[in-house]
Amino acid sequence: MSEQIRLNICKNGNQKDVKVIIFKLNQGWDELLKMGSNKLRIKAKYILNEHGDELSKDNLKNGTISQSTLLIFSVSNEFLGTKKEKEDKTSKIVGITDQQKITLEENQKLNDCVVRVISKESYIEDEAIKQLNFTSNLPFMRYSVGLPDLHPGKGFPIGSANASEVTIYPHLVGTDIGCGMGLYKTSLKSRKVKLVESWFEVLHGLESGWDGDYKAFLESRNVAGTDFDATSLGTIGGGNHFAELQIIESIKDEEIAKQMGLDQDHLYLLVHSGSRGYGEEVLQRFLDKHGIKGVAEGSEEAAQYLKDHNHALDWAKCNRTLIAHRFLSQITGVPLDPTLNRSLETDVTSDGSQRILDVWHNSVMPVDFYFEEDGTPIDRAIETEPQDDVKASKLSRTKKRYWLHRKGAAPTTEGPIVIPGSRGHFSYLVLPAKDEAHQQFSAFSLAHGAGRKWNRSKALQSGKGLSKKETDFTSTDLGSRVICENKDLLLEEMPAAYKEVDRIVSDLEEFGLIKTIAVFRPLITYKTRVVRYDK
Repeated sequence: MSEQIRLNICKNGNQKDVKVIIFKLNQGWDELLKMGSNKLRIKAKYILNEHGDELSKDNLKNGTISQSTLLIFSVSNEFLGTKKEKEDKTSKIVGITDQQKITLEENQKLNDCVVRVISKESYIEDEAIKQLNFTSNLPFMRYSVGLPDLHPGKGFPIGSANASEVTIYPHLVGTDIGCGMGLYKTSLKSRKVKLVESWFEVLHGLESGWDGDYKAFLESRNVAGTDFDATSLGTIGGGNHFAELQIIESIKDEEIAKQMGLDQDHLYLLVHSGSRGYGEEVLQRFLDKHGIKGVAEGSEEAAQYLKDHNHALDWAKCNRTLIAHRFLSQITGVPLDPTLNRSLETDVTSDGSQRILDVWHNSVMPVDFYFEEDGTPIDRAIETEPQDDVKASKLSRTKKRYWLHRKGAAPTTEGPIVIPGSRGHFSYLVLPAKDEAHQQFSAFSLAHGAGRKWNRSKALQSGKGLSKKETDFTSTDLGSRVICENKDLLLEEMPAAYKEVDRIVSDLEEFGLIKTIAVFRPLITYKTRVVRYDK
């Protein structure tokens, strides 16, 4: 499937009169010249950029011409307007060396940012597109990809993956460093679904700090403590975070499901949470010192941020782990042993439930991106060839290591991931495409959920305008129960505020980026209690 992009165009002699065309990259250079000439009613022979540089078909290949690029069509190669000055982008990067400046400025000519939105059926707000384009213009950004769940964030989009050269942008990761999801195969048999109502009543306290030995819990997993351990470790938090007991609705790929140990005889637990207040402290510490700037790899500033960032990742994984232990201990009745499992990578709870996967959605990681011998990104092949026929040769490839910032985006490099719907909707366990061309097409990332359709204010206003009782929001169309005793949060997170998750999954399948393994039905979704209960 060819990537369709929106281009801003104008005449060389009248650069204030900007028009828009929709162009598919596989249509080629001659078709671009023809489309622009027809739209502007001139017989253009040249296309220039806003700096007065002459462009060519090579710029279609290397990503210089991408979403919302301004193209100036002309009958001659002489630039008639006022050339836009090329800013010194390196001045906005903390700790950059002279050699890094030279390297980045040289590479900038060859690798302008690839910008794409992976969506066919999913609704994408204009504001989210604007935020993605703004992000793509940060110094030395090489890829800015919006996934089907793309939606506006606080200045920068959620549901996006952004790769930069040499430069790390802490604000693109955001405050909830390490937010992600863990999936457990529980020890509970699926025939026990009849106990859902009793489990609904007994579950409590996951919004409050754990009264167990949290120091031993962290030490046994070799994770340093923080000032947030006593109040926040093992808690779900607000927003779209949850712990959800599930049952397999259907298995779509028996072979992969068997390899993962999945069966329909057991219940499953999906935990979505992050680093709570600790990740925010890490970001704020950086912002207080440097502001909203990038930081150069190899610098002392980058090393300090990455040290804190990586600690927050591990702490967030511990948080999800403890949430799962607390949740399952309450419904199985098996006491929680904080030091039972001494590994951060694997996890077995006291009742014998096993973690299947755990991935981060908010992080920055070094990732290799691949290019053909002529400098063309290998994912360009997907735009011009049938998806099943893409076979990029590895013999002539070169690679460049970029810093990949995921904000509300799941990795394609960690095996299967879960894409949950809003409460009361199915969740999808999917396997990312294995070939690197498809993975790079989506910046080695996938949608992390359904993505918001309404912001919280609109959802709250719309929910209060409905004539439903509060109990109508705690029981879903799929028959599941929702524990959420904060009325405002209950309305902010109502299903209507989110996109349709089946469309998100369909879009990813349409682009050849995933294969669905299994579909899960919710039974109990825990968000928050208000009243403190005694056991």
